[in-house]
Amino acid sequence: MSQNPIAETIASLMPRAKQELTELVAFQSVADWAQFPRSESEGAANWVAGALRAEGFQDVALLDTPDGTQSVYGFLPGPEGAPTVLLYAHYDVQPPLDDDAWISPAFELTERDGRWYGRGAADCKGGFIMHLLALRALKANGGVPVSVKVIVEGSEEQGTGGLQQYAEAHPELLAADTIVIGDAGNFRLGLPTVTATLRGMCLLKVKIDTLGGNLHSGMFGGVAPDALAALIRLLDSLRAADGSTTVDGLASDAVWEGLQYPEADFRADAKVLDGVELIGEGTIADRLWARPAVTVLGIDCPPVVGATPSVHASASALISLRVPPGVDTAEAIKLLEAHLIAHTPWKAHLELEVVGQGQPFQADTTSPAYASMAAALQVAYPGQEMQVSGMGGSIPLCNTLTSLYPHAEMLLIGLSEPEAQIHAVNESVSPEELERLSVAEAHFLVNYATSKLA
Repeated sequence: MSQNPIAETIASLMPRAKQELTELVAFQSVADWAQFPRSESEGAANWVAGALRAEGFQDVALLDTPDGTQSVYGFLPGPEGAPTVLLYAHYDVQPPLDDDAWISPAFELTERDGRWYGRGAADCKGGFIMHLLALRALKANGGVPVSVKVIVEGSEEQGTGGLQQYAEAHPELLAADTIVIGDAGNFRLGLPTVTATLRGMCLLKVKIDTLGGNLHSGMFGGVAPDALAALIRLLDSLRAADGSTTVDGLASDAVWEGLQYPEADFRADAKVLDGVELIGEGTIADRLWARPAVTVLGIDCPPVVGATPSVHASASALISLRVPPGVDTAEAIKLLEAHLIAHTPWKAHLELEVVGQGQPFQADTTSPAYASMAAALQVAYPGQEMQVSGMGGSIPLCNTLTSLYPHAEMLLIGLSEPEAQIHAVNESVSPEELERLSVAEAHFLVNYATSKLA
């Protein structure tokens, strides 16, 4: 990276950034009180609020959102007449999954092989640190040229919509000329990328009941309808033989026209075992960014250890449906529910409950903010052109903000490149990527302020 005052300042701040990320990762801030104490999330929220106050932010507040969590807000005024930029991150994290599979403890930031490991290091506590580094560098080199709002969400990973509902009830709070969502990532480590599309998401609980209680499989098996077998058959109806998602009435043939994802790279990134086929048809980019995808997230049934010879009376599952841009999530939910009702075998009793949803998102990449970001990324990544990709995941807040502020430009950047393994065990962040993207964000704010004054 060619040196300039902003880059030099951020380089000097990296030891401090590592210490701060260590402190923030230590909070077990999973926004699910059945798994982790509420106090861990509250501690993380207070840490974020303290960091904003220390940087001179005004009106710092812990916002009690309708889903029972807290988002952190702060405002840093810029020069008179300067545009306002909203910077977003989230401090809540996914659960660590299998603690024994972590090489180092999930909530202890650990340096290994040039990366920093810990739950939330990339997704998205590192994103908040990225915002801090960019702002500190600007303050040390003439000041922040824009007014800055920061919002750090407390329940993004749960998909419960608390911040969206709060923003809708207080529409003036997050109003801005442009919005930088720090919760995406480069397509490949070292390849500067903005994310232009996100799939929406639906989380649906499925419950099947067939009997008044479990029965002895020897006395009743073969005639009594098994709820677990019914559930398995129902879930299987959501996929074709090649693994493609098959929800009746939901199109699954869209084509992605932009940056492509080579199959060999995907296999390596996803750690697909030798000889195992990929599912679906079309290009990898088609399947990841332009088409729906259903996933069974969990099933309630007896474990193998301790299982009894029984015909099961009840079985449940949690499924997700990723919804591509151009499809309304509410309509996709109706189609999914209708499909499940139509494909439930043996007239079993079916209960469906939507527990989370968010709309897909598509950005306008021709906006002036994208030109400012392209120039900034060239400074941070010399010799590299900005790439535009999609992302298969969901950030429901994006559509809420687009609806509330239709004239605001929105960019998605972040630290979640493939090697980060977000949501998996041994999540990590590249400190070099953190440094470069902080440089890029700082230069973006300078470029954007200049473009608005031109």
